[in-house]
Amino acid sequence: MQSYWMQMTATETVLELRETPLPEPGPGQLLVRMHAAALNRGEFVLGHGLHGKAGSWKAIGGEGAGVVTAAGPGVTGFRPGDRVMGRCPGAFSQYAVMELAEAMAVPEALSWEEAASIPMTFLVAYDMLVLQGRLKAGEWLLVNGVSSGVGVASLQLAKVLEARVIGTSGSAAKLEALKPLGLDLGLCTRLPDFAPAVLEATGQRGADLVVNTVGGSVFAESVRALGFEGRLATVGYVDGVLHADIDLEALHAKRLTLFGVSNKLRSKAQRAAAVPRFVAEVMPHFAARRITPHIDQVADFARLKEAKARMEAGGHVGKIVLRLPA
Repeated sequence: MQSYWMQMTATETVLELRETPLPEPGPGQLLVRMHAAALNRGEFVLGHGLHGKAGSWKAIGGEGAGVVTAAGPGVTGFRPGDRVMGRCPGAFSQYAVMELAEAMAVPEALSWEEAASIPMTFLVAYDMLVLQGRLKAGEWLLVNGVSSGVGVASLQLAKVLEARVIGTSGSAAKLEALKPLGLDLGLCTRLPDFAPAVLEATGQRGADLVVNTVGGSVFAESVRALGFEGRLATVGYVDGVLHADIDLEALHAKRLTLFGVSNKLRSKAQRAAAVPRFVAEVMPHFAARRITPHIDQVADFARLKEAKARMEAGGHVGKIVLRLPA
């Protein structure tokens, strides 16, 4: 089968399409014939640690959708022919092994490309907004870098939770494109200068929850934008800024909560723990089309390098999806 592998050096990434043996599912695993897989910027960012040691090669792709072709020992609930989606390593391959605990049934209403856009990005958004962020109806969410895959997912999930959403982006066109998805206020900026506008929009209350997809360059400003008992989620650092000042007075007086969102150090059981609740609480919104994954571009399997370049250039709004060959 064909499979994409990547080598991360200290300064760049190298992609290689290889012929590799068909994998075999082990206990509690599914072998899936992949139909679509989505790109996630963190996989290509230096320092995120998702690619292994510098200089090593790794099969890449982290989420996708396809048809079960075989099941390992002890598998129940899925059988060959079932449509599934989930987080799985090596998703940029014709076949991939998916943990049963990560597998979710694909609703009939979803295309393969839409299904492939959900597992990683929306589970991350669910972690930030619901499990840790405790976002409630009527509260204010601020998303820095709102046009990213995680940013758009956070916007869409927040709207079904009946929250109000402010987003920042360096592109006015991207902010305009997100208004139909429910963006209440778009702030066109890449600078740490948005707190006054957030305070004004919220009647000086401040944001209840901030999702920081950008990194350290906007961390301190995000703290300034938070209201009393506000929560700040850090999910990435595409700006490459890994350190930031913390205003201890604000942290103390406003009773703030700061937390990170990453699967890097979690066990398989920890990564999968939220899946049943996500299936129960969020998947019905996809099945009923109350949330439609926002896909920026669908690229053919042979064009992964071009799709990756578009993502790294920041030209996308939402998800970029790779369509696997028939």
